[in-house]
Amino acid sequence: MNHRPITEDDLHAYVDQALEPERRAEVASYLNDHPDVAARVAAFATQREQLRGALAPIADEPLPAELNLSRIIESRRRRPLRTWGAIAAMLLLGIGGLGGWTMRSVLQEGSNGLSALAREAAYSYGVYAPDRVRPVEIRASESAELTRWVSTRLKQPVKVPDLSVSGYRLMGGRLVATSHGPAAMFMYDDDRGDRLVVLTRPMSNRNLDTPMMPQSTGDVAGFVWADGGMGYTLVGQLPGETLKPIANEIRKQARPI
Repeated sequence: MNHRPITEDDLHAYVDQALEPERRAEVASYLNDHPDVAARVAAFATQREQLRGALAPIADEPLPAELNLSRIIESRRRRPLRTWGAIAAMLLLGIGGLGGWTMRSVLQEGSNGLSALAREAAYSYGVYAPDRVRPVEIRASESAELTRWVSTRLKQPVKVPDLSVSGYRLMGGRLVATSHGPAAMFMYDDDRGDRLVVLTRPMSNRNLDTPMMPQSTGDVAGFVWADGGMGYTLVGQLPGETLKPIANEIRKQARPI
């Protein structure tokens, strides 16, 4: 009997007791066979209870008056109208600064979004790369299924990079949960046992294009960029000069998607 792979979403839903009974039983069986993952799930549950306990004292408190919608509307009605001269001056200043402010907003979104993606990739590497039992949900032998699965969940075509020219084999992949939605993670290794992780997901700006930028978190280094609203990052415990040509190869393969 073929069961759907257990994903990060399933693990969090298991903690939240939001799974159907049959799926919950499948997850429980998986956790029994994977004590390392079970330990992570136990940590999730502990954090959940700590958060619930911290918020319990204020859960039943009334909404502060300053956040009451009717009060906010009434206070705005009572504000004195600005003179037309002041309004005109503000409009002129706004027109003059519009271009700069818009550019600033775009740059902030691009920078902050890529920084978040880089952190997500480094975290995924730290969690899954050391796993010698089940670092991926779907193995390379089922790459067609992996491609369909992640493309469906990310709601757009995703191509699994081929890094054989760089000496790395696809081990497989999985979906990982991020604060920006699901991301596709692909893992690779070489004959020395070095592992690389590629993480990709849609960015909040669906037209975002950025140059490739180096990034590092602790001893995990790599490169991050965006093409056509999709964010990509390659990370590993290797020097930047080793990772950069591999990142360039990934970018070249991903662009036609």
